[in-house]
Amino acid sequence: MLDANLKAQLQTYLQKVTRPIEIALWLDDSPKAAEMKALVDEIAPLSTRITVVARDDAGERRPSFAIGAPGEAPRIRFAGLPMGHEFTSLVLALLQVGGHPVKLDDDTIEQIRALDGDFRFETYISLSCQNCPEVVQALNVMALINPRIQQVTIDGALFQGEVEARQVMAVPTVYLNGESFTQGRTSVKELLAKLDTGASARAAKALENKPVYDMLIVGGGPAGAAAAIYAARKGITTGVVAERFGGQVLDTMAIENFISVTHTEGPKFATALEQHVKAYDVDVIDTQRAAALVPGKIHEVRLASGAVLKARAIVLATGARWREIGVPGERDYRNRGVAYCPHCDGPLFKGKRVAVVGGGNSGVEAAIDLAGVVKEVTLIEYGTQLRADEVLQRKLRSLPNVRVLMNAQTTEIVGDGQKVNGLVYRDRASGETTTVALEGVFVQIGLVPNTEWLKGTLALSRHGEIEVDAKGATSIPGVFAAGDVTTVPFKQIVIAVGEGAKASLGAFEHLMLSSVDDEVDVQREAVAA
Repeated sequence: MLDANLKAQLQTYLQKVTRPIEIALWLDDSPKAAEMKALVDEIAPLSTRITVVARDDAGERRPSFAIGAPGEAPRIRFAGLPMGHEFTSLVLALLQVGGHPVKLDDDTIEQIRALDGDFRFETYISLSCQNCPEVVQALNVMALINPRIQQVTIDGALFQGEVEARQVMAVPTVYLNGESFTQGRTSVKELLAKLDTGASARAAKALENKPVYDMLIVGGGPAGAAAAIYAARKGITTGVVAERFGGQVLDTMAIENFISVTHTEGPKFATALEQHVKAYDVDVIDTQRAAALVPGKIHEVRLASGAVLKARAIVLATGARWREIGVPGERDYRNRGVAYCPHCDGPLFKGKRVAVVGGGNSGVEAAIDLAGVVKEVTLIEYGTQLRADEVLQRKLRSLPNVRVLMNAQTTEIVGDGQKVNGLVYRDRASGETTTVALEGVFVQIGLVPNTEWLKGTLALSRHGEIEVDAKGATSIPGVFAAGDVTTVPFKQIVIAVGEGAKASLGAFEHLMLSSVDDEVDVQREAVAA
């Protein structure tokens, strides 16, 4: 299963192992069990510290395997083959169980150790999901640190009976002690905030003593990262506050148009952004959501946690999120048949019928990807022609299990109370209404800026975007903005990075001019006295 190059790399990694590792197998007669055994049999000889044992305990998922220390009850399990995006999760689990240190700060490690209770996590994933590994790796690390935590990673495509029984229609989906706990990309700190009820208050208190920054960037996507780097290189005190570092990029599968980078994936790109920012003297404050902007000579950003951050100049880079259709049933069935990430959730609809709403590049790419997994794709476009690039349209037209409905307005998403079973659309030419029977709806109609918290504070366009000038300045002196949250056209990563740098330079220029004005005012006051 592993090619020679991958084996050589893995063997090199496993040289870092300092403690014995036991891989326990629970197998059955299925082809996947044979593949799992073959994978483990290839890994075990790569380190003399790895032993493999076959188990026959009742009640364990089959096929599955666990990674732990010999003589101890294993706390990290994989019910499925952790290949694709999850191969990194497997490698990290081997290294960390084998004694390689985890990459968490001491305070976070102590917070995990101090969790009071027994926590049994079950995480449903798909191997094509780029968001799942962060959740899997976070819970694996927590299980490694705290002996009262157990984590099992479950491939939803392999255990479809469980997926159906639990109505899992989006990944990652996490259950805690048998009850639904969380969905979507989640970091260690976000998980801890949900488990440790006092964490939010402690985090807010810890921010009380933060200094007045020269420049504070709100948002941790490409624009925010670029702004932070450019500010830090000027030698001024710089802070970044973000709900999650990486922003919308974390939900992007393939990036092939960032100049000089032939191909990468969103999560890898986001990690590189964060590492680049942290290479400078930047105070990164994560898992915090901005709730209000209070302009002044010293601007304030009030956070949802109750904390307040202050700065002489602000760069707003809060990005955008998936736009909703806004029809009855959409929110009712979100994550129960209504989805926004075809790469993540597509495998859960294997052999089923789905619709894609939107005929731009995102919508057509989603339809093409889904066509290889599902039984049938219906692409619904509001206009009279698709807006995607011609190369994508040609590929779409070549697929036998895709049909395209033009000039069609989605009016409702319907279901049985538990999950989606249809979509209603209106033919805009005839006015006729039709119901399409299906099991999933993927919404791909663009983005909406994250500016609700700024309404009434600064100038926004009719689309809710922050209005900026050529230097990224907003309607408030000293407050700048960059990236997808602004009126700058063409929402692209490479443009966001450039706009972030420009806004940061504009903010720095404002700081320099303001300091000159302050000196002049002081001199005038001295003369007047």
